[in-house]
Amino acid sequence: MTDEEFAAFYAQAVRRLTGQLYVMTGDFHEAQDVVQEAFARAWAKRHRIDRDLGPEAWVRTVAWRLAVSRWRRVVRGQRAWRRRDDPAAVGEPDAAAVDLGAALRRMPARQRQCAALYYVCDLTVEQIAAETGLSAGTVKTHLSRARTKLALYLDDHVPAGEERDV
Repeated sequence: MTDEEFAAFYAQAVRRLTGQLYVMTGDFHEAQDVVQEAFARAWAKRHRIDRDLGPEAWVRTVAWRLAVSRWRRVVRGQRAWRRRDDPAAVGEPDAAAVDLGAALRRMPARQRQCAALYYVCDLTVEQIAAETGLSAGTVKTHLSRARTKLALYLDDHVPAGEERDV
């Protein structure tokens, strides 16, 4: 991919990818950061990235992996903070503030990722399987469970802090 082709690819894909990663991560600023980092890494490999083989999927996958790595660092930091014997109490969000983003954040990462790729990115089950390294059957299972949980979480009768067996 030439410099001009990469610039055109960036201009055409950056907003879409940021929106997709926002749905996948639930944090707009985090989505912007990981998408920009993924594009920076793609820029370094632009001469080896083939336009016909899906550079957008490559950038999305790298951005997702960066987000997961950041989450892991945050979780480790939170665990260390809790071991200090001085935990800060954080209340649950108000039930009225629960929206689709909050519902997605309550799901396991793989379910959220599959749901976002399917419903937001309009990828097929096979494309999701190829991008995530999961089998098509596993993707279908994640999508089914995600639909069930979304229906549950978006039901006005279930407060944010409670869950039913799914």
